[in-house]
Amino acid sequence: MEKQRYTVVVRCKRSEALTTCSVYRFSLLLLEPSEIYFEDFSVDIVREELTTNLDPEFQMSGRLKMCSKSLVFEAKGSASAPLIKIMYKDCTTIDRQEDADCQRLSIRCRQYIELLDQNRIQPYRFVQKECAFLFHFHYAKLDECLQQICQLYRASTLPSYEQNSMIATIVYSRHSRVKFNKLWLNNLYERTVCEFQVEEINPLVVNPGRLLVTNKIIYFQYYNNINTNPVLKVGLKHIIGVSKHRYLLRQIGLKVRWNEKRSTDVTDQCLYLVFRNQAERDECWRSICAQPDCSATEQSPESMTLKWQNGLVSNYDYLLYLNSLADRSFQDLTQYPVFPWILTDYTSDELNLNDPGVYRDLSKPVGALNPDRLARLRARFEEMPEPKFLYGSHYSTPGFVLYYLVRKHPELMLCLQNGKFDHPDRMFNSVADAYNNCLHNMSDFKELIPEFYDTNQRGDFLLNGMKIDFGARFDGTPVNHVALPPWAHNAPERFVRLLREALESDHVSARLHQWIDLIFGYKQQGKASHDADNVFFHLCYEGSVDLGSINDLAARHAIEVQISEFGQIPKQLFRTAHVSKLLAIAPPIGTSTQMVLRQETVYHSHKDIITAVAVDRAAGNIFTTSKDGTMTCYSTSEKRKIRSVQLSDLSISSVQIADDRSIIMGGWDDTILIYNFDFGKISNTIRAHDDAVSCISYVSSHGLLVSGSWDCSLKIWNNFHNDSVIGYHVLEEKIISIDTYAGERNVHIAVGLQNGELLLYELDSRTLTKPTSYTRDNHKLLQTHRGPVCEVKFNGKGTLVASCGEDRVTYVTDTDSTMTICRKELNAIVRCLCWTPDGTYLLMGDQTGLLHVWNMLQGMVECEVNVHGDCVYRIECIDEKRIISCGKDDNNYCIKLWAVAT
Repeated sequence: MEKQRYTVVVRCKRSEALTTCSVYRFSLLLLEPSEIYFEDFSVDIVREELTTNLDPEFQMSGRLKMCSKSLVFEAKGSASAPLIKIMYKDCTTIDRQEDADCQRLSIRCRQYIELLDQNRIQPYRFVQKECAFLFHFHYAKLDECLQQICQLYRASTLPSYEQNSMIATIVYSRHSRVKFNKLWLNNLYERTVCEFQVEEINPLVVNPGRLLVTNKIIYFQYYNNINTNPVLKVGLKHIIGVSKHRYLLRQIGLKVRWNEKRSTDVTDQCLYLVFRNQAERDECWRSICAQPDCSATEQSPESMTLKWQNGLVSNYDYLLYLNSLADRSFQDLTQYPVFPWILTDYTSDELNLNDPGVYRDLSKPVGALNPDRLARLRARFEEMPEPKFLYGSHYSTPGFVLYYLVRKHPELMLCLQNGKFDHPDRMFNSVADAYNNCLHNMSDFKELIPEFYDTNQRGDFLLNGMKIDFGARFDGTPVNHVALPPWAHNAPERFVRLLREALESDHVSARLHQWIDLIFGYKQQGKASHDADNVFFHLCYEGSVDLGSINDLAARHAIEVQISEFGQIPKQLFRTAHVSKLLAIAPPIGTSTQMVLRQETVYHSHKDIITAVAVDRAAGNIFTTSKDGTMTCYSTSEKRKIRSVQLSDLSISSVQIADDRSIIMGGWDDTILIYNFDFGKISNTIRAHDDAVSCISYVSSHGLLVSGSWDCSLKIWNNFHNDSVIGYHVLEEKIISIDTYAGERNVHIAVGLQNGELLLYELDSRTLTKPTSYTRDNHKLLQTHRGPVCEVKFNGKGTLVASCGEDRVTYVTDTDSTMTICRKELNAIVRCLCWTPDGTYLLMGDQTGLLHVWNMLQGMVECEVNVHGDCVYRIECIDEKRIISCGKDDNNYCIKLWAVAT
């Protein structure tokens, strides 16, 4: 075999930094995935034949890169010369050679690799011949370099799991000796908060460094000179987001996002870091967020869901948000954002987005779209030992992501596949072929990536813009641009635009929540995933294995490879069904709807806490009850109090108005009182419960009354007689608050309990007049507060129920899916709730006298109004323009009327 020898002469010290780095072509993507680059040296390479002297016609200056698994030489000033890469595993000997002039490092190898020949992105050229390289060190210390390279060479002879462990030890040892240079601080008076050894994550690249957090700036010091600047500086005041993330199924990732102003543009920047353990990650997150200059606020999932549900956020942006929330990131190919296949028609000349037949069934995973294939997969599943799985391949892996993106990021594919592109016939050559393969292939279940719907990028990933030679297919056709459906008119921009229109269509908007249930929601795991044919290999799921507890290096390495290469299920975001999108037209974004209150009237009617308020909207009368045992009536038309009656020696807890204008009240004396307003007397007293009647609710459309008591019983009454109970249920806790909503077929009852549970009962309207006993099977648990529930309220459509508790938390829950779509924890306990008639706002009165106005379209507390000096006991809307508040001011219990302006 022919032998060749290269001589590399080092002419500079290590302290030479990055003065010329920007002109070099070397990149971390030229290394193996996650390989570490340590340092480089300025060198001259002189070719030397074994039988002759140095060849003066072949001499190059350049830099020699020392990496964890290889050495890479890059020529200086020659864009056409290939980079030379020598893998340690291909070396046969590494030793010292001395002559009269200098000391040399001698390396013999079986093969070397040429990269970027003629400065073209192309498959690597593996030169399989025995070669000898002599490295002349003029300034660097040969002994020190030899020791480091020999350590890495010894690591390459070990099994892969032991090699990784040894390299990790070398990396940790080298970097532990590196200290942060205080001269890099913007201000020497900055206060250091914390410091960590971390790794920066980019697609297929892991780059170690040191993170220093001060009270003003985050500094990330690179351990090598791959970047132009030795340290990255992020001002805390510029940070727009700091979020925790999962990396290789471990909670050790942290993403920092900030805005950086360049000339007239403001660009979003991102730093994705991985820590050694979760404790360090969490400490860093707390330290950053605790600094006064850091004002980053993450959008809450509940408010984002509300905005999406009301049409203020597009389907595209909402899916991007859910991906980020579920730890998917553009920086991590193992957890790249996942988007669904939407269309099924890739053959028609024109695309009719109004035809339901062109859309994919979003209630099924890709593997279940073809019934015949699914039947075969189920049969295999039944014969499989535990742990069973339907799909051995995932819907998102690094290979699948680069299958789509190889034309835009070919260097990533070369890095992932050891310097090679995929076989031309297996590449992403046609959209129609890719979809058909996902429907019929027994091992292909991949979904799409965001680029298919990103109109800003105009479908550039579908074009071979770099004119790369990917080879020819079996029929001799060279691989070039991706073949698009006929309806795309051979225009990637049109293709992506139509896909985006399909994604945002009413058809998809009404069903997208079903796909969210599969990927991010309750159908992701457990029985629901089996029922939905959505079961993947067990190592794809978070919590399936604790890598930190595995001491066997071989077993741990095998699992890490499985996790990184074969896909990860996103973090489960929802435990109940996701709400559907409302297709009604929402107000334009940016429209000012802020509520303004102006006090019209105030009057004093009670000597103790006001317990309830009810409005007779037809007559314009306001009824209130109190712990002092009185009921009062105020006329809004006459603007005066027209009735005040002492009805009990004990507290009256609740008041409702019947269709016949009767006033129904519940009292602490265990009774329900029926007061005839026209005759001014009590017409009926019902011995209702064995303890205080804590709450009542009247269902006018069915003439029903629902009562709850401290005796833990819930009763449904017809015609307000002692013998008219048609429903009875005993719970295990005191009932604090109830509310009702009558739909076309069902009556819903929301029940708040002393132990913090919020229950929802559903009664069939057709059987309400028949005496029956309702069991626990008739209800479902919506929420659990950490303290007693204070009040529950349905919105006007009965689709949402709000609840507040002594835990200072207010929830808004979807009654159909039981999904929490809003959660807000305030500084004080919220005592009362009220929806505005149009459902746009939820009003919350707390025990400090504040009225919080929650905008249900935006998912945020829009404003706070001080309506009382002390606790707000009750709040009610008279109509769209007027509100009643009952509270305490300077030891006086008062009722106030407010005019509403928006």
